[in-house]
Amino acid sequence: MNKRIFLIVLDSLGIGALPDAADYGDEGSHTLRSVLSTGVSLPNLEALGLFSVEGAVKKPPEKPAAGVYARMGEKSKGKDSTIGHWELAGIFSKAPLPTYPHGFPCDLLEQLSQETGRPILCNQPYSGTQVIADFGREQMQSGGLIVYTSADSVLQIAAHQDVVPVEELYACCRAARKIFQGRHGVGRVIARPFAGEYPHFYRTPYRHDFSLEPPGKTFLDVLSENGKDVLAVGKIFDLFAGRGVTESFPTSGNTEGILRTKELLARPFDGLCFVNLVDFDMLYGHRNDPEGYAKALLKFDSAIPDFLEQLEPEDLLMITADHGCDPLTPSTDHSREYVPWLIVGESVGKNINLGTLPTFADVSATILDAFGLPLLPLGTSRLKEILAPCSKTKTGC
Repeated sequence: MNKRIFLIVLDSLGIGALPDAADYGDEGSHTLRSVLSTGVSLPNLEALGLFSVEGAVKKPPEKPAAGVYARMGEKSKGKDSTIGHWELAGIFSKAPLPTYPHGFPCDLLEQLSQETGRPILCNQPYSGTQVIADFGREQMQSGGLIVYTSADSVLQIAAHQDVVPVEELYACCRAARKIFQGRHGVGRVIARPFAGEYPHFYRTPYRHDFSLEPPGKTFLDVLSENGKDVLAVGKIFDLFAGRGVTESFPTSGNTEGILRTKELLARPFDGLCFVNLVDFDMLYGHRNDPEGYAKALLKFDSAIPDFLEQLEPEDLLMITADHGCDPLTPSTDHSREYVPWLIVGESVGKNINLGTLPTFADVSATILDAFGLPLLPLGTSRLKEILAPCSKTKTGC
């Protein structure tokens, strides 16, 4: 019988500051509590054990959880999506990926200008919508590339698609990806095409991320090398530069991501379905919008019964996160937080608390163990701890 594991990352749903959060300027951050302060009710996530996780809420519920739950600390240095996902996949990062709060080195941008034949505009941290409002008309007149960044380890390039066709913009981003390596190896180079007329410019749906390739083997590599399906939903393909992915399903946001997950739950395959739901982070955490975050989380919560209904006897459903992004702190940056790990399935025990785990990589170790595949150096399999007693033996169920 095929075994399917669905791993869903609620991008930025942190559950409390890590012990070293002050080193990152994030002392006191708690994304979940900030979202819950809006009064939102999340009955299905609560039933799975989210509110039972240590430190997730001030007063845990008395009702037992339907599955296994834990909180995980991040062993790697950093607090961005790339490093968080890489650790989930079994990679330890010794240093955060570089960020550029004062803009990128001029010599590297000069090299990019020479490679692309186009002048460089902006070179500052900027909001993606504001930067095209402020530089869009100049970009159209000069034919240049609007280069900007954010608090994340990203280099973004915006251009009007009537002036720089989308495929050419992608080529410019590939050139930037080759230039920004080593100590300047940003996590992602992002193409941001836009359209419209001044002052009504708007970003088009042809965004594309060009990621730094993982520096070591991930569980996606192990799975695919051993003949397992690796289905990537959302920005998973980009975060791993496509490595180890056997089929990719890009999405425009959470709504499409949830829909693709439901479709894949109805489809037979043998392996992993790895999902990223980005709107929590991109649309609400970074914009300090707890109400929007709460509404998005409620929409995901309402999809959980459909997910559970479609699980086959051998399936596992796991829900986790990659970092925090507290919408009630003055910062609009990610926050250095613990993340939850919820596990449910017919073979999974009920109301099992794994406590606080030292690394996100326990997720990949457990998944590899579930498929009977060799584990990577980072992480400990929790498979024996999460299985219900009747799943550990061949008889007596």
